[in-house]
Amino acid sequence: MSKQTRARSEETIERYHQETGGTEFDDGTLLAKIWPFLKPHGAWLIASLSTVVLTAILSLLRPIIMLKTIDEAAASGDPRVMLWGGALFAGVAVLEQILVFVHVYATQIVGARAMADLRLAVFQFLGRLPLRFFDNQPVGRLVTRVTNDVDSIQELFGSGALSAVGDLLRLTGVVVIMLLLDWKLSLVGFGALPAVALLILWVRKRAREAFRAIRGETARMNANMNEQVSGIALVQAYGREEAMMTDFDVINGAYRDANIRAVKYDAIQDAAIDAVSATSLALVVMALGYRDASFGTVVAITAYLKQFFEPIAMLAQRFTLLQAALAGAERVFGLLDIQDRDAPMRERALASDGDPAYALELDNVTFGYKEGLDVLHGVSLRARPGESIALVGPTGSGKTTITALLLRLYEHRLGTLRVAGQDTSTMSRDELRRKFAVVPQDVFLFPGTLAENIAAGEVPDLARAREVLEQMGVYDFLTRRNRGLQAEVKNGGGNFSAGERQLIAFARALYRDAKILILDEATASVDSDTESRMQHALKKLLEGRTAVIVAHRLSTIRSVNRIVVLQKGKVVERGTHQELVDMGGLYAALHRLQFPPPEASPPQ
Repeated sequence: MSKQTRARSEETIERYHQETGGTEFDDGTLLAKIWPFLKPHGAWLIASLSTVVLTAILSLLRPIIMLKTIDEAAASGDPRVMLWGGALFAGVAVLEQILVFVHVYATQIVGARAMADLRLAVFQFLGRLPLRFFDNQPVGRLVTRVTNDVDSIQELFGSGALSAVGDLLRLTGVVVIMLLLDWKLSLVGFGALPAVALLILWVRKRAREAFRAIRGETARMNANMNEQVSGIALVQAYGREEAMMTDFDVINGAYRDANIRAVKYDAIQDAAIDAVSATSLALVVMALGYRDASFGTVVAITAYLKQFFEPIAMLAQRFTLLQAALAGAERVFGLLDIQDRDAPMRERALASDGDPAYALELDNVTFGYKEGLDVLHGVSLRARPGESIALVGPTGSGKTTITALLLRLYEHRLGTLRVAGQDTSTMSRDELRRKFAVVPQDVFLFPGTLAENIAAGEVPDLARAREVLEQMGVYDFLTRRNRGLQAEVKNGGGNFSAGERQLIAFARALYRDAKILILDEATASVDSDTESRMQHALKKLLEGRTAVIVAHRLSTIRSVNRIVVLQKGKVVERGTHQELVDMGGLYAALHRLQFPPPEASPPQ
């Protein structure tokens, strides 16, 4: 690839894929946020902590056994002392490993269950966020939060994070015992300890920054992969394979560099601790030339000195893992700390209840997707129960935006929205949305069966699903595949045509049997033959129900009770089809575009 191509890719990646505004927490705050997910698994947590304490105590006993056995054997000359001492040492070592097994198993159980709960909490939280949040969030980045970032926290448990408690206990015990055995010799061995402390402080901040970069680059890579794979048909159609490869190479290189930085700090830390450990042991050996100590004491001091640096090395390794885990935790809890900026403004509800005789009301509603750029300006409309209202207007006039506000996919900025006289801002989103059935223009099908997609999240009732399809007159048409209603629906519904997906969406609305319908040009992707079979079912569906129809094809809305014409986010005309045609305004102009008058026949 050329330097110019790569530079352009780097600029594009930096502009559109760079994460900004990440939340930073101190370690204590992050651990406090993790605790509620650990608490329900307290029995396993206690088992893990208890066994790690017992393991630490047993590890401290081993050098004492060696000291006593060697000194007593040397003093008595009895070989049985060494035999029993060796047997006791082996017994302690075996018991220690049994406790290690229990500790590791319990720790893994705690980590797996706690992180499963955290992953579920993140997923549920994402499901409650308003659409405004998702407008600027690549899917791959959010997938990273639920998978990679939570996994990085779980690795902390998989690597034996709770063993740090035992390491600290062993470290304290070693210091106390060494000082009791020979405090002067021990102080010589501890001489290099300040260097370890300074090293850890130096590595701490830099390691956290490196792991933050790794988590960020992982999210960018996943986001880029999701976008490129989702648009692979367009990529291949326009021959963008090389550009796609260049973009990925830029992100992959940044991910590689971030990992190398983390490895560098980890290697520096390990090498420095090993060097300090060897230096301390050398100082003790040098000091023995000026000290009179028993052979058992020398063996014990040497063993304890080794044990002293073992937990330091393990703590340093776990410290590195802790930085990786906390970098992931920052991203996860930074997401969970996002406040719902579209949460209902309770002050609106003070005097906002309306006339329950109206099924739907928009009272002077103003809304914009971006601050300072409104797309609806003081829109007002009403619908009585059983009325059907069509929203008509040029592209970008605000038709679909009104339906999104009715469902509270977005929150309006000014004005009031009411359903059955109740301000929607005082209702939970779930409560509000149960009152609606929606037939979108772009239909998404979930992997599963045809019946499950018709039931739309509910437990499918095969008899009811069949009744719905027969009512629409499309049962034989949609169930001609093998297994009928149990036919497989692949990811995104790619094994169904656009018209079939539209029919399934229509069946969802019938299956739900809600009192209010939103139809975003429900027959836009259906051929004329299928559309004619749907008309009877549509007419029966509208009986006794309120309907808001976003219309692009004016032929589908001639029989509605009222047509509302929008232009640039404002209502400019209202009336029936014939009234608006006779008015000669915007609707009449749109009608002429779709149904141009026949040309006059030339004179004979």
